[in-house]
Amino acid sequence: MTTSLLEKHRGLSERYGRMMEAGENAVGLTNDRIVSPTRALINGRETILAGTNNYMGITFDPDCIAAGKKALEEFGTGTTGSRIANGTYAMHGELERVLAGMLDRKHCIAFTTGYQANLGMLAGLAGPKDTVFLDADSHSSIYDGCALSGAKLVRFRHNDAADLDKRLARMEDDGGGRLVVVEGIYSMVGDRAPLDEFVEVKKKHEFELLVDEAHSFGVLGPNGRGLADEAGLEDDVDYVVGTFSKSVGAIGGFGAGNQDMFEMIRYASRPYMFTASASPASVATSIASIKKLQAEPERRTQLAKNSKRLFEGFRDLGLETGCDVVSPVIAVRCPDEPSTITMWNMLLAAGVYVNIALPPGTPGNICLLRCSVSAAHTDADIDRIIALFGEVVAAG
Repeated sequence: MTTSLLEKHRGLSERYGRMMEAGENAVGLTNDRIVSPTRALINGRETILAGTNNYMGITFDPDCIAAGKKALEEFGTGTTGSRIANGTYAMHGELERVLAGMLDRKHCIAFTTGYQANLGMLAGLAGPKDTVFLDADSHSSIYDGCALSGAKLVRFRHNDAADLDKRLARMEDDGGGRLVVVEGIYSMVGDRAPLDEFVEVKKKHEFELLVDEAHSFGVLGPNGRGLADEAGLEDDVDYVVGTFSKSVGAIGGFGAGNQDMFEMIRYASRPYMFTASASPASVATSIASIKKLQAEPERRTQLAKNSKRLFEGFRDLGLETGCDVVSPVIAVRCPDEPSTITMWNMLLAAGVYVNIALPPGTPGNICLLRCSVSAAHTDADIDRIIALFGEVVAAG
């Protein structure tokens, strides 16, 4: 008798069943209605949102909403095609020009999702004769992009430039290109790549450097361009990748660079070539949002203040955070999966939503209750989150 293709997921099904027995669906909770950037109705109750990656709190900005409505009325609901077929509208080019200007890069390619941006950039840059050196804690989209590229994959220890140096030194020159990939802010615990250390390794070995600024774009740096902007090392970074689903509050992604042949990625990257382009409403809201982030740096200032307040509040409770660096991603370590699920349900019942992060999707297979701070959170919101963590997590 032929085995069902789904039988391989039996263990996962049992694990999911145990989670549901403990309460709500922690990995697929439904928001009945979004009330504001920091509030939603969940199970009929108004709940503080502390796990949405809505860093700039821009999702309900009137100008961005108006831009989306206007595009919907003028261009319709969707493009019904890829960029290389019928799916390129004038606004796609405008988005790329606006973003290239903000990033201070000559070239920019907009993708339909952030996941697709990593998939498309890595598959367009690397090939079977090349080698990608990848931080072990990289996002799944980066791993998947490497797999699609067909390049040789070499992992180095998380944020360890010395380990990268050793691996590069041991590798023979096989004539292929070398790409090193790190992230601005790592999404699970909120730590950052020590970019200055990686740049020093780059000066020693010949390779190109890509920084995924998904969680740091709009957040870090005097211009909001991300970690490379904050570190003053943008000239040492060859490629930048990011997403519109965090600070920009829309959907989509991008890749940018200064290389003369950068535009050829459009014609070499299958994820770009064979995916329908972003809808007019999403493109228009992204353009409006990016312009607003440039014009309102006070959003970054407020986000930094809110992040510091939550981080210090958790530390005052004696909670163990994922890292020692303040960022908008603040994760609390938990002892095991059952207790993490229990505490997540208790927090939700008390009126605050956070992310639950469990193995194998976490670094070192740790269990986390992950918060993402927004510039739209008030001091009262932050204090309420701290108080509830004190009641639920510190007491448990």
